Amino acid sequence: MARGLSHTEGESNTSAARRDWSVGQDDPATRDLLARDADAFLHQSLSSPCVSTIAKAEGIWIEDTAGRRYMDFHGNSVHHIGYGHPRLVAAIKAQLDDLSFAPRRFTNAVSVELAEELGRIVPGDLSKVLFTTGGSDANEVALKIARAATGRFKTVSFWDSFHGAGFGAASVGGEETFRSHIAGPLLPGAEHVAPFNCYRCPYNHAGPETCGLACAQMVDYVLGREGDVAAVIAEPMRAVPVVPPPGFWKAVREACHRRGALLIMDEIPTGLGKTGRMFAFEHDEIVPDIVTMGKALGGGILPIAAMVARRDLDVCGDFAIGHYTHEKNPVTARAALTTLAILREEGLVERAAELGAHALDRLAPLADRSPHVGDFRGRGLMFGIEIVEDRESRTPAPDRAERIYYRCLAAGLSFKISAGCVLTLSPPLVIDRADLDRALSIVEEAILAEGG
Repeated sequence: MARGLSHTEGESNTSAARRDWSVGQDDPATRDLLARDADAFLHQSLSSPCVSTIAKAEGIWIEDTAGRRYMDFHGNSVHHIGYGHPRLVAAIKAQLDDLSFAPRRFTNAVSVELAEELGRIVPGDLSKVLFTTGGSDANEVALKIARAATGRFKTVSFWDSFHGAGFGAASVGGEETFRSHIAGPLLPGAEHVAPFNCYRCPYNHAGPETCGLACAQMVDYVLGREGDVAAVIAEPMRAVPVVPPPGFWKAVREACHRRGALLIMDEIPTGLGKTGRMFAFEHDEIVPDIVTMGKALGGGILPIAAMVARRDLDVCGDFAIGHYTHEKNPVTARAALTTLAILREEGLVERAAELGAHALDRLAPLADRSPHVGDFRGRGLMFGIEIVEDRESRTPAPDRAERIYYRCLAAGLSFKISAGCVLTLSPPLVIDRADLDRALSIVEEAILAEGG
């Protein structure tokens, strides 16, 4: 039984951990808001009904209606610069006074400036831009461009990947949650291959490098057999998180060149400095043909996403590929432009690299202290701890992971569990080292409470 927790006879450890955390949910305001939410919103997995409420968000902190505060190590990957950054709030307010909207076919200076800035920060000759209101739309725009540029319609993507909830994005995505409920066929031509995941691959007997390159060779094999693939679309580092094996993306990049397919990198959760580089694919020394980004681009306040393509892929001038009402909204553009300035001027990309290395070093001894730690993985300030029944079998332990999660919530730390048993920790890039260490201590104590 977990240290500091008690439970009645017949109550599971998991139920007890959840119950101990949820005492604050008896607050009348909290209980009422949760009930209203459940009544008003369509219910869906991972969203509603909700686990709790939120009344305030500032910096790395969120606070619920009962006054309980949590360090937010989830944030839907939008809170790179923290919540309510004063400089961003001021910039948005000023833009509202200056120009609040631009109807289609009229441009504005701030939107053009943002497009130019994105063209500067993305490596290679990627500098043709289109804005959307969400990452799913950005990925669908990228797929349309790939079809138009190649004259092909098929795609290759990875099982377990996530590219958004739109119909096309869900078709190329590989998460069951976003595919299984759709009656009838999804987008035709969406071919899938096994993901790089040497941490739990049943065929990994030769080591991560060999196994990883075997997976990359499967991409090449499918591209060759299909023969008419417009694009490979993928996350450069899976946000669960899983880091690609060395050489994986170079092999895929070369395969795309040989087979005439474009390479689309979905940087929506991993981009803009989260992994310690501006874009996660930079760790692997490749340049894709198209990059999509979103989430943190709006600074954790406003929704905006972007697609950035090679200049020679500007081939869709005779038809509409986006046509979004808020495509060149000056307020969302100002939010994004200011966010990029904050990332650059406060050195947050470099900070993510430094603090991420510190976090992984700090957590490494847990592997010797707890038999339930399968492995650590991540880059920068996106890292995870796999919770297993024992290290030899590496059998996933979702119940243990859930108990750890609720212990951490009770201690003031919020994050998400990925793949059923991976504690996925993604703090804001502005976090103080002392707060990071405090959060890591909470995680360590919660894991060690599981005993042997």
